[in-house]
Amino acid sequence: MPGALDDDPYLRAALSLFAELVRAGGGGPVVDVGGGPGHVTARLRESGVDAFGVDLSPAMTDVARRAHPGVRFEVGSMTDPGLGAGLADASAAGLLAFWSLIHVPDDVLPAVLGHFHRVLRPGAPLMAGFHTGDGSTLKTEGYGGHPMRVRVHRRTPARVAELLREVGFTVEAQLLLDPDGPLPGAALFARRSG
Repeated sequence: MPGALDDDPYLRAALSLFAELVRAGGGGPVVDVGGGPGHVTARLRESGVDAFGVDLSPAMTDVARRAHPGVRFEVGSMTDPGLGAGLADASAAGLLAFWSLIHVPDDVLPAVLGHFHRVLRPGAPLMAGFHTGDGSTLKTEGYGGHPMRVRVHRRTPARVAELLREVGFTVEAQLLLDPDGPLPGAALFARRSG
């Protein structure tokens, strides 16, 4: 939800840290996978990162383009090896999965993380934010009350970190968000090894 960043200093700090890691690595194109309405992609660009968004939904991509003219948004899927954006091996200077992995089923997640590893340059940072917990639920109402039918998968930070390591990432840090609240989350920071 676009307003969430304005209300959450921890999320803003996490995005600022991610942007700093990208800049410290020399900069370059950064892909926001599952960027939705584009507010996070735009925030990264405001912080000096050459970010562009990729989202599965053509309608959501249109929303992002209208809301953030001049910012690149493409329709694509994280289940596609090039993320639907035709990304070549080792072409991205950073990758953000900001609460988009929650829509990826457990059996597909290792392949998706493998695609992330493939498109990132060696040493490039990844930030993954997600709801924490176990199991999945069916979400029937989107932000703003819009009807929808989508499964939301919750995972523990330890499980996501394990999967990242299995495909070749080095996990560097984790941030727990509202761990005692009704919708706890986490942000993991990792780098592509080798």
